[in-house]
Amino acid sequence: MLSFVMLVIGFVLLVWGADKFVEGASALARKMGVSPLLVGLTIVAFGTSMPELAVSVTAALRGANEIAVGNVVGSNMFNLLVVAGLSAVICPLVMDKMLLRRDWPLSIFAAVLLLVAIAPDHVIARWEGAVLLVIFAVILSRQIKAALNDRAQLAAAEAEAAEEAAEMTKSPVMIWVNIVLGLACIVLGGQLAVNGATGIARMFGLSETLIGLTIVAIGTSLPELVTSIVAARKGQNEIAMGNVIGSNLFNILLILGVSAVITPIPVQATSIIDCLFLIAISVVFYLPARKGKLGRLPGAVMAAMYVAYTAYLIMR
Repeated sequence: MLSFVMLVIGFVLLVWGADKFVEGASALARKMGVSPLLVGLTIVAFGTSMPELAVSVTAALRGANEIAVGNVVGSNMFNLLVVAGLSAVICPLVMDKMLLRRDWPLSIFAAVLLLVAIAPDHVIARWEGAVLLVIFAVILSRQIKAALNDRAQLAAAEAEAAEEAAEMTKSPVMIWVNIVLGLACIVLGGQLAVNGATGIARMFGLSETLIGLTIVAIGTSLPELVTSIVAARKGQNEIAMGNVIGSNLFNILLILGVSAVITPIPVQATSIIDCLFLIAISVVFYLPARKGKLGRLPGAVMAAMYVAYTAYLIMR
């Protein structure tokens, strides 16, 4: 019973902490005159991935390595199939050309890199984690450079920032309270979630991989789910889909990179199957999206596929 309580409290802290962290960091960026575009590419994307980072790093430090990898792979599956799928069901998503040309293929590339890392020896070594981090730094710097070069988009973003700043201003003290309090809740929530999940796994004789791929992955993906569904309802397609693909890149390259550098991560052979499934769904649903729109039917199929694969995970 205590494990369930810890898991629920951990998830609540993770989601609330991520929300406060993003809110504070975005307000700080506006105060400093940084455009919302750059904030979205960096602070907000990092903020919504903070629960996954907290859980995976905590799991790696405590030797619960299967949760660290399962959390990332499971979160990416949930992001693509449920977050993007339900967003498309609510409002068909018009695909951004840059996302289709650059970011979605990069998310497939990241999943392939993960497969290459774990397939030969079932371990993500420190040097492989370092390689993931270097690739992440290169991709992030190119995204920022491309955003800065888009002068028209930058001007519109800055105008929007000025309007937002005029409408709601936060005191410097409240900004830093949100940032510090948000980070503290994320770290504490990550520890509670890992403790609760491992306790449940032992109680019911379930593998840490299954818990990581399902319960923990869904819980840490709640910020992405809420953000994308709200964005889809408001017709902000770039935010809805960009949040999914951006978070998936962060999860594999940054989170597993950091976790593996801290301590090498051994994984089960079944993780290879999960990684292959992640690559397959990323490629399969990229095809209809390339037409420029992800409609309600593909979205419903995506959500149904997640339910089917979760049933497979429970039975295997």
